[in-house]
Amino acid sequence: MIIVSACLAGIRCRYDGKDNLCPQVRELVEDGKAIPLCPEQLGGLPTPRVPAEITDEKVINMNGIDVTENFRKGARETLKVAKLVNCRIAILKSNSPSCGFGKIYDGTFSNKLTEGNGFTSSLLAQNGIKIFSENTLPEFSAHRFSRIKTDKK
Repeated sequence: MIIVSACLAGIRCRYDGKDNLCPQVRELVEDGKAIPLCPEQLGGLPTPRVPAEITDEKVINMNGIDVTENFRKGARETLKVAKLVNCRIAILKSNSPSCGFGKIYDGTFSNKLTEGNGFTSSLLAQNGIKIFSENTLPEFSAHRFSRIKTDKK
């Protein structure tokens, strides 16, 4: 089973109440191969919500409010589900303070990226879950194909 960012499956759970529909991700959900989750909602934040970015290992929203504990809780809840369904792969929204992997917004709310991981992607990776984003779906497809060939041997 695969965990995916709910916004990539077309669920309107982004901070602004919109989605980031990725047809390939939605298809995985529709085929019963993936479970859509929004760590920020699982952490108790509403939709819509004030945008937030990581600064000095804390998550601060645009109004200056520390929402770090919501992001930590959302990451822990996502990991619980991942373990429950024996998840080995996650496809998460790039650049997000929850789901970004490799690059995240730099905390200045200026659309600048910096190296780093979101709270959820970091926790999942620490627990052996391979992380992909909507930008690395070709790598995901290659990974799945190589596993299918290996499993058939």
